[in-house]
Amino acid sequence: MLRQTLGSRWLATATHLGLWTLLAAALIRLGGASPQYVETTSHTSPAQSPVPVGRLEHVFDSAPDSKPAVPPGVASAFATSHFVPPPPPPPTTRKVEVTYLGFYQTGDDPRRVFVKLDQALLVSMIGGQIATNLFVSEAAMQTLTLTNSAAQTNVLTLNVKKIVEVPIR
Repeated sequence: MLRQTLGSRWLATATHLGLWTLLAAALIRLGGASPQYVETTSHTSPAQSPVPVGRLEHVFDSAPDSKPAVPPGVASAFATSHFVPPPPPPPTTRKVEVTYLGFYQTGDDPRRVFVKLDQALLVSMIGGQIATNLFVSEAAMQTLTLTNSAAQTNVLTLNVKKIVEVPIR
């Protein structure tokens, strides 16, 4: 008899209609609105600490006249210099700020180049040295070519600062 009831069409149809009704009710909320939530104040006092810790605040404070466990200058049993890295080697190069300011030439004389090296204004000829291992190679209206003894070149444009590495003397 239960098998016959579960297999009947009227039960399937009723279940189907009931599920559609529940879905429709959920979608339209049955015309109701959500309740108004109001923030209220608490009428209870904050919880008291069951353990009195007021006197424990200064347990680990050291007295002003106390001395450290190991006096300064005395080697500690836990100190070692085994893991201290060696000091870095001194730098071999420095960075200078170079600005090409132009050149001039009178008659058949060689071109003289104006270069601002950091804050100093230098006047040099083509082939002249402006810094350690840094020489003027070529000067044009808009560019200046600097080279070093390793044949590395730096091209500077007019009135533009460029940082160049040069060896320390």
